[in-house]
Amino acid sequence: MNNKVYPSASDALKDIVQDGQQIAVGGFGLCGIPEVLIDALQATGVKNLTCISNNAGVDDFGLGKLLATRQIKKMISSYVGENKEFERQYLSGELEVELTPQGTLAEKLRAGGAGIPAFFTQTGVGTLIAEGKEEREFNGKTYIMEESLTADISLVKAYKADKAGNLV
Repeated sequence: MNNKVYPSASDALKDIVQDGQQIAVGGFGLCGIPEVLIDALQATGVKNLTCISNNAGVDDFGLGKLLATRQIKKMISSYVGENKEFERQYLSGELEVELTPQGTLAEKLRAGGAGIPAFFTQTGVGTLIAEGKEEREFNGKTYIMEESLTADISLVKAYKADKAGNLV
């Protein structure tokens, strides 16, 4: 077994990040954001990232730092409302955005991790979320198909780790 404990966030990311990756970023709102890893990712200079996170950070915190340096090309999020730079980039067409309800976002990641390519949900039926998505009826109710998500890497905040990579 390889030791998965690194002396720094920069060392942990050094050989695994590259342009164009899809990255899942933990946290909820501004709680639990892996800010040390985000700083290390910013320092690598990688670009054209797709970030999967429930939020886009704020102007100078969280993913807001990567937006400020134009390292993110697409956000897949459930909440994006407190970041002026995000708003500016989105409205100017510089940033792609895929809004996804929070529970659906969590299920898309869970399904991807379990090897399930897609699932059906009632969440979003009859809204902009459903546009362009397959609809099916089950037991008299309409559902939309959501494709799962996988990430090339995930950034997670933890205060303790072991050599196998288990985190607390």
